Amino acid sequence: MRIHNLYEDEQGESHWRDIQVDWTEQTIGGPASSRMPASGIIFREMPVTYDLDWHVAPRRQYVVHLDGDALITASDGQSRTIKAGEIVLVEDVSGKGHRSKNAVGRPYHCLFVALD
Repeated sequence: MRIHNLYEDEQGESHWRDIQVDWTEQTIGGPASSRMPASGIIFREMPVTYDLDWHVAPRRQYVVHLDGDALITASDGQSRTIKAGEIVLVEDVSGKGHRSKNAVGRPYHCLFVALD
């Protein structure tokens, strides 16, 4: 399974890459990954007006877009539209950060899985 990864390099520049979640076991319900630690979850509604200027993530976290799309721009200039149902591992917690904007034109919902 492929997920988006927003990370920062040694100079604080944020970039996009794709990472693969590997299936490590076969369960009765189908293939599954290894269990990963998490410290909490946050549900959030993103308003139509959501247009956040340059910022860093408050922590390493997975962001699961449940029912809407966001346009996210890394500091290197590359943008990705994250669609409903897609997942981003956000790791740019210092440095130049990224921009985020509602790209669906209506409120939408996300699930944040904190990794700190």
